[in-house]
Amino acid sequence: NGETPPFKERIIIMPKETIEFFKELKSNRPNLTAQQYKTIKGKAVKGNIVDARKGLHKVLKRRNGR
Repeated sequence: NGETPPFKERIIIMPKETIEFFKELKSNRPNLTAQQYKTIKGKAVKGNIVDARKGLHKVLKRRNGR
């Protein structure tokens, strides 16, 4: 019966830099609002790691610096 399973496994190969960024983002999740987390994660998922990292550091600097 040639049906395909409802969920196919997706294997995504990410650069080491991306994986390290996601670890950094997850470790800082308690310091971010839900919206900040979603926005920064969205940038990273789209592949814009440089801007995502810049945004994360800017938010953390504002939160800890003032």
